[in-house]
Amino acid sequence: MRHRVAGRKLSRHTRHRELMFRNMVVSLLQHERIKTTLAKGKELRGWADRIISLGKQGTLHARRRAFAFLRDEGIVKRLFDEIAPKFKDREGGYTRIYRLGWRVGDAAPLSLVELATYVPPEEKKKSAIKKAKEVIEKVAPKRKEKLEKKEKVEKKEKEKVAPKKVKKAEKAEKEAPKAKEKPKKKASAEKTKEKGK
Repeated sequence: MRHRVAGRKLSRHTRHRELMFRNMVVSLLQHERIKTTLAKGKELRGWADRIISLGKQGTLHARRRAFAFLRDEGIVKRLFDEIAPKFKDREGGYTRIYRLGWRVGDAAPLSLVELATYVPPEEKKKSAIKKAKEVIEKVAPKRKEKLEKKEKVEKKEKEKVAPKKVKKAEKAEKEAPKAKEKPKKKASAEKTKEKGK
């Protein structure tokens, strides 16, 4: 009989269970809500409440005890500076649990554990016009890419059909500057002859 036996073993030995709950408390304090199984969530409440109570004490000794458990300076700082002051008027019950149904695969009951002060970030409602503009912006680059691909294909086809015409045009462009340069050279040659006379 398990009379007066507190706590859940969760099919883990003591050290594994302690490390698992340390990680879960750190995640809970960091994200303010985590998803886990119902049994782990119910057991997590006690661990989280003890750590938040240390945060409410605010002493150096309490801070060292919290760090000894959490092993993360950033989370300890957040606990004492941000999270604990929110609970100054509350005497326990710092977390709440929502049931989320059953996990696919092993049908384990799932839960959402969150701090009692958690406020979900407000999502700004977008008007229909803004939504339509966003959709058009997402689609527009695809259209541009398609048009660019079509233009490239058309250029390649033109080059295949009339490569001789293109080559002749290129030769004519190259010869035109040469023709302009020759008279200048003649003029400079004539000037030198005149200076020599």
